[in-house]
Amino acid sequence: MTDRRSFLGASAALTTQIFTGNLRGANDRIRIGFIGMGRMGMANLGFAIRHNLEIAAVCDCYQPHLEAAVAYARKNGQQPKAIKDFREIIADRSIDAVCISTPDHWHAYMTVEACKAGKDVYVEKPLSTYIVEGQKMVEAARKYKRVVQAGTMQRSGVHFQQAVEIVRSGKLGKVTFCRTWNTGNMPREGIGNPPDEERIPEGLDWDMWLGPAPMRRFNANRWGVHPEMKPKPFPYFRYFWDYAGGSLTDWGVHVLDIVHMAFNEPMPKSVTALGGKYWLTDNRETPDTLVVTFEYPEGFIATYENRLCNAEAPLGQGYGTMFHGTEGTLYVNRSFYRIIPERRSKLQPVEVQRSNNANVDHWANFIECIRTRQRPISDVETCYKTTAACILGNVSLRAGIRVDWDSEKQTTVQPEARKYLWREYREPWKLEV
Repeated sequence: MTDRRSFLGASAALTTQIFTGNLRGANDRIRIGFIGMGRMGMANLGFAIRHNLEIAAVCDCYQPHLEAAVAYARKNGQQPKAIKDFREIIADRSIDAVCISTPDHWHAYMTVEACKAGKDVYVEKPLSTYIVEGQKMVEAARKYKRVVQAGTMQRSGVHFQQAVEIVRSGKLGKVTFCRTWNTGNMPREGIGNPPDEERIPEGLDWDMWLGPAPMRRFNANRWGVHPEMKPKPFPYFRYFWDYAGGSLTDWGVHVLDIVHMAFNEPMPKSVTALGGKYWLTDNRETPDTLVVTFEYPEGFIATYENRLCNAEAPLGQGYGTMFHGTEGTLYVNRSFYRIIPERRSKLQPVEVQRSNNANVDHWANFIECIRTRQRPISDVETCYKTTAACILGNVSLRAGIRVDWDSEKQTTVQPEARKYLWREYREPWKLEV
């Protein structure tokens, strides 16, 4: 278990260690390798190409994904190497940075190894599957002086930044309650119940896909690619505890992250979650109905709500973040923000539409920070805090208790909750900073 001394001590490394990377000038072309070429991997590849990065390599343990990535890159004037084992990218000293868009359970190991190899990292959210993993990712970024940008790209949305400034300005009055959610209405069969199989899809290295997670027989939903699905496959792996944390660490990280951004990156002091599988009959392990309450030492509470049996939601919006203040309410999603005044308030109703492509600008921020060595807008430590808060919601649910967070020791007050903060990796993988 990483204690507060070793976790925070990583920050001190900034002043005690010699920088070993290469400072890049404005005209130096950055060489980047991509690991994980599913939905987000392909999207990130497109954003990088738009910024004129040199795509040095693409990597996936599923051959059709690898071939699709190579074809897309070549169509856009790039000539990347096609690699099936990500360790080749980590070991290649000619590569300056990596983009990690793998299933969640791989994020920590790959990020730490890339930092150790002197590479900057763009890693998708959630930052990690377990809290201790996230702590080690922060430690590695600081120890090896790496730029690590997390994929919580809403922070690069101009209208999100404006909404956050309104909250910080006090115009809403005292905010004591924040609401976050995402909702949907799925058929009761959900994602179905495919059987475990001995046969593994052609072109898939199942052992590599599992990596540090426990060995399991192949199951189409655990893998989650479903190549026959049109127009795009969906990452069902997020519904299994071995690889992710359900809706809370998928959508919850995004919507709660804006609360953290507005209140200067706090950690909750207590978290309580209730929920379960009350509707769906598929083989997912994570809940289809969930409510989590986060209590923050700054004097407010936030909630996260997810349900898959009914899509009705505040303001008719299927997801979002809402701040309730004494003078008014502010709602924000990826399309707009809206101010709703309280009665007798001097606030005026306002609605502002999205004005930029947050994903493109998120990559621009990452590239700028590679050159300047500044911390990016979604620095590894800020995403650690949001991810950790969401993981604590799952810890509360799985342990069946209210969980209190000890900021000094960077662990839960309740010993019985700590077994959910970390899981030993399957051999031969070891998470070592």
